[in-house]
Amino acid sequence: MIAHIYRGLTTAAGPAILWYLRRRLARGKEDPARFAERLGRSTRARPPGPLLWCHGASVGETMAALPLLHRLAMERPELGLLVTSGTMTAAAMLADRLPAGAQHAYIPADRPAWVRRFLDHWRPDAALWMESELWPNLVAETARRDIPMALLNGRLSARSHRNWRRFGRWAAAIIGPFAPILVPDAVQAARFASLGGRDVRVVGNLKAAAMLGEADPAALAAARASIGRRPCWLAVSTHPGEDELVLAAHARLRAGCPDLLLVLVPRHPQRGADVAALAAAAGLPAVLRTGGDAVGPDTAVLVGDTLGEMALYLRLADIVLVAGSFDVGRGGHNPLEPALVGAAILHGPDMANFAGVAERLRQADATLPVADAGSLAAAVARLLADPAERSRRGQAARRVAGEEAGALDRTMEALAPLLDRLSDTGGAVRAGA
Repeated sequence: MIAHIYRGLTTAAGPAILWYLRRRLARGKEDPARFAERLGRSTRARPPGPLLWCHGASVGETMAALPLLHRLAMERPELGLLVTSGTMTAAAMLADRLPAGAQHAYIPADRPAWVRRFLDHWRPDAALWMESELWPNLVAETARRDIPMALLNGRLSARSHRNWRRFGRWAAAIIGPFAPILVPDAVQAARFASLGGRDVRVVGNLKAAAMLGEADPAALAAARASIGRRPCWLAVSTHPGEDELVLAAHARLRAGCPDLLLVLVPRHPQRGADVAALAAAAGLPAVLRTGGDAVGPDTAVLVGDTLGEMALYLRLADIVLVAGSFDVGRGGHNPLEPALVGAAILHGPDMANFAGVAERLRQADATLPVADAGSLAAAVARLLADPAERSRRGQAARRVAGEEAGALDRTMEALAPLLDRLSDTGGAVRAGA
């Protein structure tokens, strides 16, 4: 019943959805050159042969998929690769990172006619969905066409899981077509199984295999030179409300260590100027990375408002706060990136999105949980004063990240039967060959 209501509403609301997308376009949140793709239209030709479609909502999901996509391109060159996302930021990040021959398209908004148009054009032979963005019409129409679907790095927050359970049969109808469902830990396995998931397997976190990559050597050398020998700490992926908390902690810290520098990387780089203004209002002179200004002796905050430089930022400090973790309900961001470079990690009270890996990091004594500006300032001060503790926690974090890195191998192993079928059939039916 709910599925029919949703389908009817999204059909009838076509003009409203189009109005909403055009408002986003006017605000610079949709790609004007490729806006038609959000309506299911594409001018790019479907490649011949079997086509494997991988969908990730935004930057985090698509970046987590990149090592898998490169592995597929290397080990399964007979498969065409289509990668979809819903944001311009993800498209920009993928532009020079996709393996040769892979194509990117924007996912259509979840209106039945636009979904059918998308699937009619691309005719994928199998679909890999990353994490938890499960659009009901797109899932249902893909399943109706008997296109095999697998869910990778499946993740539901506790709140999302509770919401899904309220819908019972509808949730089962959306989760049920996915097999296998590959999840990072037992907590996620239990959540998906309770919603009707079939063939749910714990394989580890694909984000541990995500290519953090090397920082540009010249840019990293210049950044380090501008910082010099000043002590430094890093806050990554902050959201509104968290910036103020981090800046308040930094102000306390500078009272005892006037030379201390904070590198603050907002989750959305376009907020950089607003974050710099907040810092200035707190009496903390700030420079923007995009502004090109060097970090001077009076600079208190470097705002990392660039795309694609996380590898650089994470190499500037060995104390890292993982944000998105103070506003309960947001669920925290990926702690594996700082773990990969051996940083001592701090985070707020809510790491539900990464509960499994956060618990393993806690058990390894790699992390320090904090609750507010005061405890954050105290934890940073403690680590600054004790290089041995910083090093010990950082090494423990690196060990946990290394253990998680096998997720890519386990994912490829779990997908092997599906990939074998694609290679054997040659995609002849859907490719029209």
